[in-house]
Amino acid sequence: MKFNKIYFAIWIVIFSLFAYWQFNDPDPEIWVSIYGVAIIFCLLGVRGIFPKIPLTILAIACVIGAIYYWQGDVGGWISEEVEQHNLSMKTQSMEESRETFGLLIILVALFPAIWKSWRK
Repeated sequence: MKFNKIYFAIWIVIFSLFAYWQFNDPDPEIWVSIYGVAIIFCLLGVRGIFPKIPLTILAIACVIGAIYYWQGDVGGWISEEVEQHNLSMKTQSMEESRETFGLLIILVALFPAIWKSWRK
């Protein structure tokens, strides 16, 4: 149980930083809200609460969103990021690639909660 508290507390901090960084995004209301939902589920995880249906819906939404935003050229996106030497968004494809990976990070981070909800 202590592992859950530490694990989800770390993700609360990470998702809070992600939400903070979204304030200068072209669509902050969407992404701050998405990371806010992830924070809520992490807070529930700290308390040992794993609601099966909401977590399943979130997982499906993350997969659908990641497929929707998927650019296909991940190598090109990474090389663009390395070439520019900072985190400013230069192209729409860079933004959508980052959004894809943001959704996948939420899915991976909440996987233990999803797993626990289905094991009950």
